[in-house]
Amino acid sequence: MESGRRRDVPPSSACVWCRSPAAPASRRRTGLINQNSLIDPSGWIYNFRVSYTASPEARATSSGFLRLVGHPVRWQLLGELARSDRQVRELTALVGQRQSLTSYHLGQLRAAGLVTMRRSSADGRDTYCSLNLALYRERLAETGAALHPGLRLVPAALTPPAGGPGRPPAQSPVRVLFLCTGNSARSQMAEAILARLGGSRIEAASAGSHPKDLHPDAVRVMRERGVDISGARSKHLREFVEQRFDYVISLCDRVREVCPEFPGPPAMVHWSIPDPAAEAAAGQPSHPAFVRTADELNTRIQFLLYAIEHFQASSERS
Repeated sequence: MESGRRRDVPPSSACVWCRSPAAPASRRRTGLINQNSLIDPSGWIYNFRVSYTASPEARATSSGFLRLVGHPVRWQLLGELARSDRQVRELTALVGQRQSLTSYHLGQLRAAGLVTMRRSSADGRDTYCSLNLALYRERLAETGAALHPGLRLVPAALTPPAGGPGRPPAQSPVRVLFLCTGNSARSQMAEAILARLGGSRIEAASAGSHPKDLHPDAVRVMRERGVDISGARSKHLREFVEQRFDYVISLCDRVREVCPEFPGPPAMVHWSIPDPAAEAAAGQPSHPAFVRTADELNTRIQFLLYAIEHFQASSERS
């Protein structure tokens, strides 16, 4: 670096803030500022002294969020969980750290509400971790706004289900298969939600390892959302094992353990979502649990569509 030059001042003949000629060196040294040079004479707009100051609480929260997610190990954990729910032991292997250290960093993310953990329904000794993408997006937007209002991030709008005006249809729809044990609730609702949000560019299907009749609360909750699945049929996953899919998403910890291999192979994703029908089995009203499940599926599926659109756009550019 050239001796005597401040690193944060670019070697330019113009001010980077107001795009007006830089003040003479003598004036910069004395700290004197000509007010007229701070005014855009064409519009009488103050370009330099317009500032935005967030509250001390917002600045502290934002800097804390950046320190939290910016740690290399935690950033790697977030990247893995953004793609799929994972067991703690899987994350330990993926990040290449000791389990005690991995658990420590997961605990930090969990304390901030970014990661949730629940016991596996297949093996209570295992714990699945999930990333709350909606909360992460909210915190990221707040962090940008704490620095400047123009940096408050707004999610890009998803392409409308029909593909959008002027958008050429895909050569073939993206095929997504949802799996759970009974194909009676979670996977049926997921198939219906994705079909509605994705439209013709998505082909959604669902199946189960031990199919059973459609749960009436699944039908009720989807009807409340304007979707009729009363005529849906429960299907065994054997019907699909020879078909090609772009994504196979397991919604049940048990079915993940017995999921067969599919040709392709597809992207294998796991969403560890509790069975809403279990509350009815425990003697509690199950309708609220089905509402929560539908809400979670709706959020996760919207993020899935963002990922699909990003992949397609990247493929088109390449």
